[in-house]
Amino acid sequence: MGFIVGVVLGILVGLAIIVAFVRAENSRSARRSQLATTIAAFARMSVDDSRKLLPAQFYPSWVVFSSRQKLDWLNSHLTKIWPYVNEAASELIKTSVEPILEEYRPTVLSALKFSKFTLGTVAPQFTGVTIIEDDGDGVTMELEMQWDGNPSIILDIKTLIGVALPVQVKNIGFTGVFRLIFKPLVEEFPGFGAICYSLRQKKKLDFTLKVIGGDISTIPGLYDAIEGAIRDAVEDSITWPVRKIVPILPGDYSDLELKPVGILEVKLVQAKELTNKDIIGKSDPYAVLYIRPLRNRTKKSKTINNDLNPIWNEHFEFIVEDASTQHLFVKVYDNEGLQASELIGCADVKLSELQPGKVKDVWLKLVKDLEIQRDNKNRGQVHLELLYCPYGTENSFTNPFSPSYSMTSLEKVIKSSTNGVESNGNENEAAQKKKEVIIRGVLSITVISAEDLPAVDFMGKSDPFVVLTLKKAETKNKTRVVNNSLNPVWNQTFDFVVEDGLHDMLLVEVYDHDTFGKDYMGRVILTLTRVILEGEYKERFELDGAKSGYLNLHLKWMPQSIYRDS
Repeated sequence: MGFIVGVVLGILVGLAIIVAFVRAENSRSARRSQLATTIAAFARMSVDDSRKLLPAQFYPSWVVFSSRQKLDWLNSHLTKIWPYVNEAASELIKTSVEPILEEYRPTVLSALKFSKFTLGTVAPQFTGVTIIEDDGDGVTMELEMQWDGNPSIILDIKTLIGVALPVQVKNIGFTGVFRLIFKPLVEEFPGFGAICYSLRQKKKLDFTLKVIGGDISTIPGLYDAIEGAIRDAVEDSITWPVRKIVPILPGDYSDLELKPVGILEVKLVQAKELTNKDIIGKSDPYAVLYIRPLRNRTKKSKTINNDLNPIWNEHFEFIVEDASTQHLFVKVYDNEGLQASELIGCADVKLSELQPGKVKDVWLKLVKDLEIQRDNKNRGQVHLELLYCPYGTENSFTNPFSPSYSMTSLEKVIKSSTNGVESNGNENEAAQKKKEVIIRGVLSITVISAEDLPAVDFMGKSDPFVVLTLKKAETKNKTRVVNNSLNPVWNQTFDFVVEDGLHDMLLVEVYDHDTFGKDYMGRVILTLTRVILEGEYKERFELDGAKSGYLNLHLKWMPQSIYRDS
């Protein structure tokens, strides 16, 4: 009997196992089929479908949706025809770069020219292409290019003392973006009137210099001087917005030529919380600003010694040639005296983000490298005021100084100076006229109150008062002391006679009053640009250099525009 029961149970268990196995296989097959359907659906998705399904902020940093296409076919053909391209391109580059190289010739040399120039046997490799439509009037093609070539480039240099040296340029490594513009589009074959070509972006340009049969280091400073001249020549000859125009069909293509389109006014106000690069003491920071990194277009601020929160309050002007693509670059260095300066950090601003005729107040975070945004270290911030003035639009700007006139004295000078630049190119005279303008008036400041000030006294309170300093005029005023308060109310008004509002600044410092002195609590630094433009405003300012605290101020401007006697 027991045997029969065991057989029956065995059969039942076996059948149960078989049924379970079959059901598991069917379920697994169904899941695999469903997964295959899902994968097929994903494979049919376009980039736009992916963006609709999941917004860009949810993708990891290594996911990139690129509009670039691979160019294996172009690289293959270019390799075949490179011997012919090399001969034509070498001569073209030599004739276009050599005059500019002579223009940037270092003062220690009496001559600087090519004795030999060929691009070698290694063709560049194009890694991607992007097509940009230009509002129906043209087509722009951007080609990503890499080149580690074996060119034969020899410079003939002659020093002022008559020594002639052949210098070889070798180990060239280049990565960048080459731009081709087909414009204007026409109905005749081949469909466009001219081609513009330019180096849109120079990501990397490395090379070494070697004196044939000698050592270039025997002449101090020669290596750096020649290297700087070569880089400036490349920048000024072919790097965007400089472009070369090749007419295809007869016509006037002067509108495609490089020309200034406006002026960028930059006020370098201050920096704060800079990284200390010195072992003893603090850094001695200065700033370098440029749109195009040419020596005659790069501006440098004064050096503020032993200060990680420097106040510069300096004004600079830059010529803008393409507001849609150009950037303003700011680099802050630590001055090391006779040694090379050490970079503290850098930042940039897209000019396309500026509204013409409107002042933009920005704080820029400094980073180690603008190309590699992986640096989370706090290197400090730099404070700028920016104003972009396109040529020919001065009359459309709102008059910020006086409602009784269509234009202020400053705007009239801006208009006359920009017209002068366009008509006769006398930029120095225009800049001098601009500097002769003074914005004079009375600045009325009401110190209303402060909030959440840090406790400085032992009893957990403070006795705060405010000192107001007009930095350039060196005039001061101070409020009364409010005892035992972290949220004092003053409601005191002070008037300052301002002789030069465009270049002065207001320093508002909060102190704790003690019997035998005072303790610093924090400060607010204000330029006068906003109050001059708006006439009057009230705002709550956060205290710099304090753990907490806000200051409520009301500012009013009563203008009187005059000219400095010259």
